[in-house]
Amino acid sequence: MKTDDRYSRQRLFAPIGEAGQSRMANSHVVIIGCGALGAMQAETLARAGVGNLTLVDRDFVEESNLQRQIMFEEADARERLPKAVAAARRIARVNSDIRVHPIVADVNFENIEEIIAGADLVMDGTDNFETRYLINDACVKTATPWIYGAAVGAYGLTMTIIPGETPCLRCVLEAMPEPGSGPTCDTAGVILPIIAVIAAIQCAEAMKLLTGGRDHLHGALVRVDVWDLQINRLQLSGYGERAACPACGKREFEFLKGARRQVTTTLCGRNAVQIGRSGARRLDFAQLAERLKSAGDVDYNDFLLRFRVDGYDITVFRDARSIIRGTEDAALARGLYARYIGA
Repeated sequence: MKTDDRYSRQRLFAPIGEAGQSRMANSHVVIIGCGALGAMQAETLARAGVGNLTLVDRDFVEESNLQRQIMFEEADARERLPKAVAAARRIARVNSDIRVHPIVADVNFENIEEIIAGADLVMDGTDNFETRYLINDACVKTATPWIYGAAVGAYGLTMTIIPGETPCLRCVLEAMPEPGSGPTCDTAGVILPIIAVIAAIQCAEAMKLLTGGRDHLHGALVRVDVWDLQINRLQLSGYGERAACPACGKREFEFLKGARRQVTTTLCGRNAVQIGRSGARRLDFAQLAERLKSAGDVDYNDFLLRFRVDGYDITVFRDARSIIRGTEDAALARGLYARYIGA
């Protein structure tokens, strides 16, 4: 269904106009992660008329997603539809003119360059820093703009990265957080208002980039707390010495080479997957147990921590290596690790 009415109010907005609307219609955006942020990004950009969307996610819809992941409905959770597929179906109902390519996959160093090939922009809807640093490496290498975003509790942050023009993620967040060192949505919770705010900022930045409005980009690491209503901006102009950055300065791309990846091994006959990551520091079990206790049953000793949730048994060792019992699906195990252990 094509009418002049669908985008009429958007065309009236002078910074977009007819030319900007046409540019969006011919744009290709890749959204990596179709959870809370990614779902809202996909719906917003589809309604705005971005002509080509690639949606990538390894997970399926669960009832606990419905509180904040606006693309999905109870029927999607009952059918356990892959999130990328459910989101693509929703977009087809919302705007049948949009070409959507859903990919049900675990994004990794072997497939990310193929996934983002030809994209005008990559949007971050992920739930872990390993994937974000991987996106950063791939986008810096291919000179593809991307927009970082994260939210937990009532707090979120976002920044827009244009390789060769702005600091990249590693310029600002030099080291990937250690496993178990910070809260996740499954241990600290998250409320929809912060998702809406961060996704809205990301999508506004996306529309500026796609319509040629780069002069209006905010140029900052934006931090928002909707509960205490605090908003601040860390301006990125002249941030640090980019020549020293491993990604955009030295162009080493260690995440893209797989040097810092999680290593997963299916333990045959044990219905379990082992996950390990090189270089991780020794975990503080007391701190991790405190974060996990609201999400499931947890106990620990000097050697390991055991966490039970939703039928899965997660054993975590001091070096952050984990054995997840209850599945032989490596992608599912990585998702559980990201949700509860973090990073």
